[in-house]
Amino acid sequence: MDSRILYGVISLLIISTVPAFAQESLISVQTDDKNYDEGDTIVISGQVSTIVGETPVTLQLFTEGNLVDIAQITVAQDGTYSHTVIAEGPLWNKAGDYLVRVLYGEGNIAESEFSYTPKSDVVETTTNFEVDAGSHGTFDVEYTIKGGVVKDMIVDSDIFALIVQIDSTDEGKIDLDLPREFIGAEKQDGKDDTFIVLIDGVEVAYQESVVHSDSRVITINFEQGDSDIEIIGTYIVPEFGTIAMMILIVGIMATVVLTRNRFQMKI
Repeated sequence: MDSRILYGVISLLIISTVPAFAQESLISVQTDDKNYDEGDTIVISGQVSTIVGETPVTLQLFTEGNLVDIAQITVAQDGTYSHTVIAEGPLWNKAGDYLVRVLYGEGNIAESEFSYTPKSDVVETTTNFEVDAGSHGTFDVEYTIKGGVVKDMIVDSDIFALIVQIDSTDEGKIDLDLPREFIGAEKQDGKDDTFIVLIDGVEVAYQESVVHSDSRVITINFEQGDSDIEIIGTYIVPEFGTIAMMILIVGIMATVVLTRNRFQMKI
């Protein structure tokens, strides 16, 4: 009796285990990001654990059940595969979630999702931010941001930096028009030097395509979740700006006049 019960339990375990092995897929898939805008390059890649002859990977891309793209991908000798898709064209007109499905051989399927936003839905903001410079008053920084909003801009005079605090809801970029009168990066000969740009403490590259006589325009790319962007130069809010210099000159002239009057009175 006991042995029959034992054999029954073993049989149930074997039966319940078989489907689990049968459902295990030989293929995996992922994208290089989870959020894309129109015009972006989507890199789809994965791994085949067991290569079946020259069988290709079949890729299908759907949104709301509609087929957007289909491709046959060759598997490399090490089992990897990769495919790129440009997110543009007449079929890329809907914002939302997109499904990547790959099939390999008999019953081997893997899926991954990403979100997509066409240009018509991308929110891009251009405006001025009034930066508090303490005893020096304020100065304006014009900016354009996509993928987030600017929460604040703070002067850190100890490290000659302008700190831009953002709420990044997606990967994006910010263009900053930095007025030379208040912030800059210069070499000893007065020529432009490169800024040091940090995002959440990590140094990143930036682009500078526009240089004006009174400002420098830089572009910084950021990722979803980034918050603090530090732009570090060689000076910020100079101690003797135009207004401060005028006040200094007036003060010196007043001192000279008083000194002369006192000197004349003593004579």
